[in-house]
Amino acid sequence: MNARTVATTPFTDQKPGTSGLRKKVAVFTAPNYLENFVQAVFDTIFDNAAAPAGTTLVLGGDGRYYNREAIQVILRMAAANGFGKVLVGQGGILSTPAASCVIRKFKTFGGLILSASHNPGGPDGDFGIKYNTGNGGPAPEKITDAIFARSKALTSYRIVDAADIDLDRVGTQSLGDMAVEVIDPVADYAELMESLFDFAAIRELIAGDFRLCFDAMHAVTGPYAKEIIERRLGAPAGTVINGVPLEDFGGGHPDPNLTYAHELVEIMFGANDAPDFGAASDGDGDRNMVLGRGFFVTPSDSLAVIAANAALVPGYAGGIAGIARSMPTSAAADRVAQKLGVPCYETPTGWKFFGNLMDAGKVTFCGEESFGTGSDHVREKDGLWAVLFWLNILAKRGLSVEHILQLHWAEYGRNVYSRHDHEALPTDIANGIMEQVRAAGATLPGKAFGNYRVKFCDDFSYTDPIDGSVSTGQGLRVGFEDGSRIVFRLSGTGTEGATLRIYLEAFEADPARQMADAQLSLAPLIAIAEEISGLRARSGRERPTVIT
Repeated sequence: MNARTVATTPFTDQKPGTSGLRKKVAVFTAPNYLENFVQAVFDTIFDNAAAPAGTTLVLGGDGRYYNREAIQVILRMAAANGFGKVLVGQGGILSTPAASCVIRKFKTFGGLILSASHNPGGPDGDFGIKYNTGNGGPAPEKITDAIFARSKALTSYRIVDAADIDLDRVGTQSLGDMAVEVIDPVADYAELMESLFDFAAIRELIAGDFRLCFDAMHAVTGPYAKEIIERRLGAPAGTVINGVPLEDFGGGHPDPNLTYAHELVEIMFGANDAPDFGAASDGDGDRNMVLGRGFFVTPSDSLAVIAANAALVPGYAGGIAGIARSMPTSAAADRVAQKLGVPCYETPTGWKFFGNLMDAGKVTFCGEESFGTGSDHVREKDGLWAVLFWLNILAKRGLSVEHILQLHWAEYGRNVYSRHDHEALPTDIANGIMEQVRAAGATLPGKAFGNYRVKFCDDFSYTDPIDGSVSTGQGLRVGFEDGSRIVFRLSGTGTEGATLRIYLEAFEADPARQMADAQLSLAPLIAIAEEISGLRARSGRERPTVIT
């Protein structure tokens, strides 16, 4: 079986962002588009040569539309580019954290993960692809920049002509000289989870009168949650809802927040007989939302609670090295780190920024306010891991989710926090809003807005403490003298228009006021954000698309 070279025209819009390359399905299915990007990846990581003999690649995705077809193309290209073996999830399925787990466990060269994360799927939805390196984490900027540069110069790609691999049959098949091993997508990940958490304690909790509900949102974590939560931990059948991965996620938006996970929210905030614990995960399994009965845990608070209770979990009982959080994430974790006597790093948004810190042994836990939490067990955020961590805490402490947060706030104070998303804004309008805030920055320090006086206004930049790389333009921060802050940031996760996120944070030390509604507590900051940005006048929108 010989490889052939196919002439192609380079594209110029393929720069992968922090989460890889994301485009509409119609873009990826255009002639040579997927092939060009994959060849640019292979050329970059092997310096325009064939893969070294015996090189192994991990391949899988979240099951969205075009996942299976793309895998067949990538397999034929991997064979043509000299790979010795590809490990691919059965049915083309591998959650993002599970892919990281497999890369690390089998010490492969890296992996290609097919996902557009929490973006909608289906023929009219989104598709995505990213390259993860041998540490299991997303490729750093120096590699993604090189892939982009290569994609602009590419004139051909290599592929073999062969029949499709049977992705549903576990075992090894041949594709020319390359072995394709179809693996159980859940087994290695479930084994890792069982090594970290006290499954016996969680089983005992579930065997009592404790009830939980996990919403897989018809995305990739359904098989993982059914195996771990229902089979290994003994939760009743039906505990996992929307557990079958569908190519269009059942017509839903697989983003685990209060707006899009509405079925779970209705269950948890419904009648008095609501479950004790609720959770959801996203399209590719790396994000999570945690709920108590009638109670929402912000991702920032979730990271802080996990860090504060690490000693209760076997995999972390020996202590933690440190904590890292993205800049827009609240400072709740900073307070825990200070009490534990460990460092807390503030990084740009994007999980790859945590990789260097974890590889260097500087941090154990990492978190982003965008519903991503994880640890050094893999090099991706991990939705189901966070859910199991909470179940372990609940099993050991014997308290409700709400009571645990009340006690946490009483000890550390509460960082009252919210994120307002304005999705699918016209790009020029979103950029104009950011420019208005940036232009106002020089005049804001010292200015008073009622009881709030501006201390500083800057555009966040980050110097990596491990490799010295510098990342600029990471978000506009307005800090106030009392420690409150507003952050304006454009997100790169969408494929249509621009998403403007506004982050609002205020500290409350008084337990008597810590249970107040966050939106009411943050109302003065919300008004200041509007005054600074002129968002309503510029966009014509009266309210955010999503509030979390």
